[in-house]
Amino acid sequence: MDEKAPSGRLPERDRPWVMRTYAGHSSATATNALFRRNLAKGQTGLSVAFDLPTQTGYDPDHELAAGEVGRVGVPVAHLGDMRALFDGIPLAEMNTSMTINAPAMWLLGLYGTVAAEQGAELARCAGTTQNDIIKEYLSRGTYIFPPAASLRLTADIIAYTLREMPKWNPVNICSYHLQEAGATPVQEVGFALATAVAVLDQVRDSGQVP
Repeated sequence: MDEKAPSGRLPERDRPWVMRTYAGHSSATATNALFRRNLAKGQTGLSVAFDLPTQTGYDPDHELAAGEVGRVGVPVAHLGDMRALFDGIPLAEMNTSMTINAPAMWLLGLYGTVAAEQGAELARCAGTTQNDIIKEYLSRGTYIFPPAASLRLTADIIAYTLREMPKWNPVNICSYHLQEAGATPVQEVGFALATAVAVLDQVRDSGQVP
């Protein structure tokens, strides 16, 4: 039975929602400054937007990245970029969402390395990697590897975080891109549920999770 709060007010939540802004632009240093400003104004978590070259696994100086670096998100190509992105931000106390799919494993690896360099225990790190590669094939196109290999990477991240980063959400099934690509609301829900089932089947079949 719920206890009534004094003075007729609603009871306080056990844990406030994480408040964050989906953000990232131009460079890791500039984005870090934006993160710090937002946190100083009361934001309680971070949501990282990566640029298209990062989402598709290209370095900023690759010829196919020309004109796209830093345009719709922050470029992160190596450990130095990740260090700059979170400079002065204690990752042990932060909840970080990273909207990244095909290279999710590598970005999570860089994030975990920076957290460890700060002295944080990986088991305490909280956040999310979107890691939904199927919707990239269905609607958006920022995939790198063939479907089978991509699903294996998705399952490997889930298994890794279960062991090493239990507070981390290793996958976030994202469906709204499907509607942007022309799906009806019913199709959007159907594809999202089918994607979730496919990911769970892959995790089960990998034999890594009891």
